[in-house]
Order: sequence, then C-alpha cells, then structure tokens
Amino acid sequence: MQYIRITSIEDPLFAKMHKLLGEVFPPEEVLEFELWKEPLEDPGIRVFVAVHNDEVVGATEYRYYPQWNIAMTDFTIIGRPGLSIGRFLANNREKDLHSLAEQNGKALFGMFAEIYDPYVREDFDFGGVKPMNPFVRREVLSHLGYKKLDFDYVHPSWKNDGEAVKGLDFCFMPTDESIIDIPSTLITDFLKDYYSVLSNKPTEWVNMIENLEGKEKVTLLPL
Repeated sequence: MQYIRITSIEDPLFAKMHKLLGEVFPPEEVLEFELWKEPLEDPGIRVFVAVHNDEVVGATEYRYYPQWNIAMTDFTIIGRPGLSIGRFLANNREKDLHSLAEQNGKALFGMFAEIYDPYVREDFDFGGVKPMNPFVRREVLSHLGYKKLDFDYVHPSWKNDGEAVKGLDFCFMPTDESIIDIPSTLITDFLKDYYSVLSNKPTEWVNMIENLEGKEKVTLLPL
C-alpha cells in the first residue's frame, strides 16, 4: 500500500478520493469538487490517500499549525475492510506530524478532531462501510488517545448555508497523556481560523465561541 500526497484537483487520484468522500460522508460534510483547488494547493493542508492496486481505498486530511504547535485531523476514510487501512493512515500521519513539529523546533502538543456522537444522533450511514460506523470510529479514536472537550459543539455546514451541524464532539489528543485541560483561547483561536473560509456562520456557532471566550480552560473528558 502506498501513502501518496495529493496537491491538485487535476490529479486522477483526487477524483477517486472525492468520489469516496461522497460515498462515505453526509452531503453537508463534503466540500464541492472545484472548491478543493485552493486547499490542495495550500502547503499547510496535507491530503494523503492510501492506494492499493491503483485504487484509492482510504484517505486522510490534516494540518499542522506551527503557531500553536498543534494539528487538526480533518477526516480519515477507510474505504474497505480487511486491509488495516486505519492503522496504515494513522501511523503515516503521526510520523509526518512529528517530523513537521521537529522542523518547528518543538514536540507536537496534540491534535484536534471532530468526532461523531452516535449516542446522540444515530442516522449516520457512511455508505454502508462497516469500519466507518460511528460507534467503531469513536472507540478507535478513544484508543488512539482522543478525549472530549467539555462543551456543547456545533460547526458551520461546509455548504456555507448558515446551518449549524450538530451530533459531533470536538476532541483533542494530547501528546502528553497527563494533560487534563487546555486553554480555551487555543480552541477559539483555532476554530475561528479553521472556519474562516466559511462566511456564513450560524448563530449557534457564534454563541458557542463567545461562551468559550468567557472561560480560561476547558477540561478533557473520557471519550
């Protein structure tokens, strides 16, 4: 299996990856094909696919933010069972991120991720791919070390229609497992930067940010 970075929508592997995105994720979670042009060309956004027998069987997108020394996992897709795709993607992503942090002269502080909460919302289909079942994914991410941040989370729809997407938790995986909370400013600064590409923010998201800005720290809870 190969771990290959995609940097252009002209790359034939991108069309295969985008098709996989549409098969696995709900429509409000998938950015339109043409809107991927700039993100893929951004050196700070890292999109890699797992290629097996010339087919894209998995993918992951993540970013490293040197100013905060943290990363964000945008998504991880396992398109086929029985190939250890999840471990393959996680291991290669971890190596890449630790290398980027070292180039920044630091040890990686941790990584954010949005994680579906199937105990609140159970209508996630994920294209019928069993490894992408939200109950399975949540437990796997817990095993990796992710912890839930203690606040009610919503995010703006990637359709940029002003709708709030619910049914997810915002989580953080600290490199140092002894960390029990993180500064709220780290969360708000990151989220405002991360969603700056969307001009139409829902009121629920704005209120969430304002509430977080009134706190000093946010506790990490078991996932």
